[in-house]
Amino acid sequence: MKTQSKEIKMSEEEIQHAIKHMVDGLGSPRRSPIWHSPAEQGLAFEDVFFSSLDGVPLDGWYIPAESSKKLIIVNHPMGFSRSGLPSHLEPWKSAFGNTGNDFEINFIPDFKILHDAGYNVLAYDIRNFGHSGTKSGMVSAGIYESRDVVGSLIYARTREDLRDMMVGLFSRCLGANSSIFAISKYPEYFRDVRCMVAPQPLSVRMIMERELESRGIKERLGELEQALQLTTSFKLDDLSPIEAAKSVHIPTLIYQVRNDLLTRPSDVQLIFNNIPVKDKKLFWIENSTSRWDGYAYFAKEPSQILDWFDSYMN
Repeated sequence: MKTQSKEIKMSEEEIQHAIKHMVDGLGSPRRSPIWHSPAEQGLAFEDVFFSSLDGVPLDGWYIPAESSKKLIIVNHPMGFSRSGLPSHLEPWKSAFGNTGNDFEINFIPDFKILHDAGYNVLAYDIRNFGHSGTKSGMVSAGIYESRDVVGSLIYARTREDLRDMMVGLFSRCLGANSSIFAISKYPEYFRDVRCMVAPQPLSVRMIMERELESRGIKERLGELEQALQLTTSFKLDDLSPIEAAKSVHIPTLIYQVRNDLLTRPSDVQLIFNNIPVKDKKLFWIENSTSRWDGYAYFAKEPSQILDWFDSYMN
């Protein structure tokens, strides 16, 4: 999200370029690399591939934990891959630097923590990112990506050495949205999923509003929505998990950087409020405006998340 002084007026050409850039972030997202390997943390792993519910090929890693019957399926944020994002490097550094999100996120230490806590890990690239395939080429904020979450569950339930394991989900951002949409659309695949940790879900409307406000052109939201629909066929409110959250029937932990510059606390709070189960929890990460601090949180403070998994997977 760009910072924009109220005294500086954007030209019409600059406004049109900004709107196109924002829409292109969903319509033709930049593909993220596999920048790290589990081997860097001394983890034995297997390269795996399987299909989404609608046939999109998905690539990932399976990291076994000896003698464990517990499996965590990891779903990554938008723009990332299963390994994280090298946002300390260009072009990501410039793209995210104005919101303080210009440091690297490496998920391999997360997998090490989960492995050492006794969990097998299945981490894969959501469509359009990492080494996974594509269908429409666009990001639908969890609508189509929900089929990838289901594909990972089908893979776990049909692979002989995984099919009897207890399953939990660790689904960040786009992964959280995708998991929420998947539970809403395909509940039959989640009957035996024990729990979910879903950091930083969000509504696309909120991101777009915040971006336009930062540029001093919030009155152009309607124009942006029209451009988005022409590119993706979706309106802004189609790309929100708020309504779908009402179908979540498994114990769910959400956490969020409270002052994240890319969203507002009210959006996350509404998603959480709509989850109807008794066993749910929301906590806020304070003293930061960087969304990336929410992605880095588990590696720094894993105890609360591990306690959640342990509560429902033992």
